[in-house]
Amino acid sequence: MTWVTKSTAAPDSTTILRGLTSRNRVPLGSELYNRLLETLYDEAAALDERRFDDWVALLAKDLIYQAPIRITRTGPNRDRDVMRTMFHFDEDYNSILMRTGRLQKSAWAEDPPSRCRRFVTNVRVAASEIANEYEAVSYLFLERSRGDNPHNETLTAERRDVWREGEGGFTLARREIIVDQSVLGMSNLAVFL
Repeated sequence: MTWVTKSTAAPDSTTILRGLTSRNRVPLGSELYNRLLETLYDEAAALDERRFDDWVALLAKDLIYQAPIRITRTGPNRDRDVMRTMFHFDEDYNSILMRTGRLQKSAWAEDPPSRCRRFVTNVRVAASEIANEYEAVSYLFLERSRGDNPHNETLTAERRDVWREGEGGFTLARREIIVDQSVLGMSNLAVFL
């Protein structure tokens, strides 16, 4: 599987990523698909329940975790709307450890902590060219309640993952989050997607 690091806003149409890049699909309902789907559900539950140590245990040490900026375009370049040169966040394993450590103690942006529900759906899985690595594309719906505000904030996104299978299960090696909004409706992005 080839990951593109160029911006999809460039005039080169090969930089547009839609859906799975691998053609070696893992069948829906197969044992492998179900185990990876269960991992995605367990990950969402760990984040919703603020069990950051459990979530970090699912992360590979060489993790790349990014959310590129989305722009609105019209005309012939309207499909080139993801800027992979600017990010809402661009993290690795060590920066995730720092963030989760702060969130477990006291982080101003998350005090009091957000109450979140992550709904993961439309999961498609394919085997990578690299042994024991799987591409998973899923949709995420995040609903967040903050403080005593009666109005919840929402966010939708496509997540493009690489999951690595080992003896203890799957670890997340790469995640790219393509947020559907070009202007975020949330007061901050201090939660993990």
